[in-house]
Amino acid sequence: MARHIVLSNGELHVGLNVYGLVHDFYFPYVGLENHSAERSLHHRVGVWVDGMISWLDDADWTRTTVMADDALIGHMRVTNEKLGVLLEFDDCVDAKMSAFLRNIHVVNLHEESREIRLFMHQAFAIGDSRSNTDTAQYLPDSEAILHYRGRRAFIISGSTDESDAFDQHSIGIFGIEGREGTYRDADDGELQGSNVEHGRVDSTVRFSVTVKGHSSARVHYWIAAGTSTREALYIHKQIQEQGLGTRLHETHTWWQEWLKPARKISESLPKGRRHHFLQSALVVKSHIDKRGAIIASTDSEMLNYSRDAYAYTWPRDGAYALWPLIRCGYIDEPRRFFEFCRRGLHPSGYLAHKYQADGAIGSSWHPYVHEDESAPPIQEDETALVLFMFAQFYHLNPDKKLLSEFYDTFVKRMADFVASYIDETTGLPRPSYDLWEETYLTTTYTTATVHAGLIAAAELAEIMEDSDSAVKWRAASEDILQAAHKHLFSNERQAFYKGIMAKEHDITRNDTIDLSSFFGAFMYGLFSVESEELTKTYESILQVFGVTDDNLAVPRYENDNYQRKSPDIKGNYWHITTLWLAQYLIERGEVERAMKHVSWVESHMGPTGMLAEQIDPKTGESLSVSPLVWSHAEYMATLLDTVAEQPHET
Repeated sequence: MARHIVLSNGELHVGLNVYGLVHDFYFPYVGLENHSAERSLHHRVGVWVDGMISWLDDADWTRTTVMADDALIGHMRVTNEKLGVLLEFDDCVDAKMSAFLRNIHVVNLHEESREIRLFMHQAFAIGDSRSNTDTAQYLPDSEAILHYRGRRAFIISGSTDESDAFDQHSIGIFGIEGREGTYRDADDGELQGSNVEHGRVDSTVRFSVTVKGHSSARVHYWIAAGTSTREALYIHKQIQEQGLGTRLHETHTWWQEWLKPARKISESLPKGRRHHFLQSALVVKSHIDKRGAIIASTDSEMLNYSRDAYAYTWPRDGAYALWPLIRCGYIDEPRRFFEFCRRGLHPSGYLAHKYQADGAIGSSWHPYVHEDESAPPIQEDETALVLFMFAQFYHLNPDKKLLSEFYDTFVKRMADFVASYIDETTGLPRPSYDLWEETYLTTTYTTATVHAGLIAAAELAEIMEDSDSAVKWRAASEDILQAAHKHLFSNERQAFYKGIMAKEHDITRNDTIDLSSFFGAFMYGLFSVESEELTKTYESILQVFGVTDDNLAVPRYENDNYQRKSPDIKGNYWHITTLWLAQYLIERGEVERAMKHVSWVESHMGPTGMLAEQIDPKTGESLSVSPLVWSHAEYMATLLDTVAEQPHET
């Protein structure tokens, strides 16, 4: 189930599902320690009135959900005609304190005055724990519920127009000993008031409001998060004293300020695309941890069906996520990401497959042993691309102090590694895993990023007056360029090879048509946009994947099996690769044609503007995680490519 709303402050990250219920609750890192990641663990919201109760994931509710384009704030409107109740939610994570805030507008749709009871249920597995050792307690002096385990504490409380706190509570267990959870205690509109429990615990609080006919009331609800009970209680106290409305307003103001660089550039876009552009910027920002990690996706739904999800930093994904932010003029996020990568850099000068948000190396399925040779389990493009992106950041923000700080400890180490990691037989980069994390070979895409990374590093070396390194890296890039033109184009298929493998002067070629080969070749200058090789590869892509005005999307490569539901398709459609076609067309000056691909992507955005990783070609259904940060970053990058190319409405 996709996350329709993502909310974050770089420390606390909350994902809301289609029903507006908490389904992911990360703290104290974005993407690490999801305290609400299981299928049965999402929180619940229920309404009791006139002797009947209904929960928001029941079929009786109709809903509309949107994300603001000027702040990371979600808006949801749900209606239950049977109950005669309408609820409007304004949801956010406080920009300055780790608290999840919900401003709930309760509307009585009937003519007569009625008592409406709102039940807020929360269930955690703190620290993503399966050991059933959490504790929940009622704190009478603080008018709050405390959930805690170790150095993680969550305070639940709230207020109404009529009261400074909830009026009833219940604490119990769920998922064990035949217990469904304390939300079942609300069926009769009353909570039993149990005060403590340990194990696999949950809690429910009740807010009661008397609402006149065709009138409304407000319920304020919050969860304050801390690394100690004291810290969480301090945040809770601040919300009580300042009022949730004040905190919501300050958060809105903070986001408006943060968005100024993106908004300024968005004014050069057509009006119909500004909203999606700004929303995408907010989605990207929501996945950035304040210590520099950029999480690919915080959608944990895949954990219910497979071994792992996407809550990691892939250096490649992070670099692509940063590129539109760098072009918009953001400074802090890129710098922290490069600091994060520098901390994770291997002594040999390469970046690992992926990292946790705390900087630890993430899980991997890549071995050190590859048939008869050993090599680091890496995707070399990740190192080369981060090197390239750091250079772009510097050129747009020429701060000599920044370059001096990163040159020896970061730039030089990475550039020396990729310059030396060369196959003697081909003159191309040695084999590593491709960007799709599947195939061990020397790919056209990785070759392109290494070529561009070395040129970028040589330019930085010249600025630092390190002529020896500049000459060495530029020479290495030129050798790679010559080898690429010799080895990487298939005359038979009239397209770039996916990649090659050389063993004792015997070269094996993988002629799968892969969009990354095409993208890398033109984006990183391995072949000129006007070259015969690029033109023919583009034409082959159109033919192989049947790209027309009625079929505008493409998969990653031929016969991509990842999450493929039908054997009679060549692979699921990807937003990323479809946007790469648009970027190529923009580079050729064919903007109108490029925008057809962009429009296809926009037509498959979720109701809150979210872009998934993949689309089922037969049903149009979003597949895999949603949102995927890389999809949003490529959407932004594509629109930025058009800013100087097309007029905009005034």
